[in-house]
Amino acid sequence: MPSRADYKNTWNELAQTPEEAFLYVGGTRDEAELDATAVHAINVLRATVGINPTDDFVEIGCGVGRVGKALSGIVKTWTGCDASGAMVSHANRRLESYANAKAIEVSGHDLQPLADASFDVVYSTVVFMHLDEWDRYRYVQEAMRILRPGGRFFCDNISITTENGWAYFQQHCESFKPLERPTHIAKCSTPQELTIYLERAGFTGVQTRERDLWVDAWGIKPAAS
Repeated sequence: MPSRADYKNTWNELAQTPEEAFLYVGGTRDEAELDATAVHAINVLRATVGINPTDDFVEIGCGVGRVGKALSGIVKTWTGCDASGAMVSHANRRLESYANAKAIEVSGHDLQPLADASFDVVYSTVVFMHLDEWDRYRYVQEAMRILRPGGRFFCDNISITTENGWAYFQQHCESFKPLERPTHIAKCSTPQELTIYLERAGFTGVQTRERDLWVDAWGIKPAAS
């Protein structure tokens, strides 16, 4: 079994077929149901970082393009990044009718080969739960690097400080013995943790909000002086 931080092999194993990949990123094997799950994510992005038709978007941990497929029709460009080559292949097949959208394979620990100051929005949704804390912060730093001045960043995770988030944590605590936990098991965050990542990386106007199971965090890259 790969280590938890070996995101590439972990998610390649979970994405050997499109149906398996759909299940692990969207909780369903059905294409139409998968598309429907993106609606909520789009609404969250609208309410936090905003969505403009002139925006170049990047998604960290794009999976099969669950959100990217919905975004591609309303933004200038969408680039999805994922450590799993299998996920990237599934995503590009789902996005083949969108000339402004593509998914690329990355290392799992950075956003190479994306260029500095090249995008307007970077976001990551339903991904930080699968990352170690150091890698969460590393991706926040990478988002800062590739955003244009004034660009926006969004991330979320399950919140351990809400009632439903705590119930989720307890369920996972009780469901697996320590040496039997799967490498992709979800780990929670707090609003304070995400705030620290964004502020330490240099984002300004950092905000968080909790909604049921989740905590959202977002901020802005300072404009050039």
